[in-house]
Amino acid sequence: MSDDTPESLIPYDEIVQDALRAVVGRVLGEVEATGGLPGEHHFYITFKTRMPGVSIPKHLLERFPDEMTIVIQHRFWDLKVEEDSFTVGLSFGGVPATLHVPFAAVTQFHDPAVEFALTFQASGEEAPREEHDEAENDRPQATKEKAGDGSNVVSVDFTKKK
Repeated sequence: MSDDTPESLIPYDEIVQDALRAVVGRVLGEVEATGGLPGEHHFYITFKTRMPGVSIPKHLLERFPDEMTIVIQHRFWDLKVEEDSFTVGLSFGGVPATLHVPFAAVTQFHDPAVEFALTFQASGEEAPREEHDEAENDRPQATKEKAGDGSNVVSVDFTKKK
């Protein structure tokens, strides 16, 4: 037997990535349908700012030329979820902005209230999950921290064995 795994003719990595991104869409769709976040849930969503279909104001693109993390918590509006993207209104330094983000551009989704996280390898390159800086959009001054014993983190790495 050989240690070499044969090259797959089925794009499993793309299929799994699409399925996991559908989780993000379903969760945001529930928030849109109910008009708000349940309990203490809130989301950190990181996305590639230069991916096709991403639409953010020019001043934000200049500040975040590669990747940006937003928070969906208290101060958001007009959340619209489509099959392959979402649109949301957020405030950055008191200035309102509308962002349109295809799910294909999302690289991380994190709900700290329950320590659930998904990490996507957009280009298939191996990249360790890094702690993100605080999100730049406005949020309330005081936030509650909820301690959790377990972790529900799912990380998918599709690098090829050599």
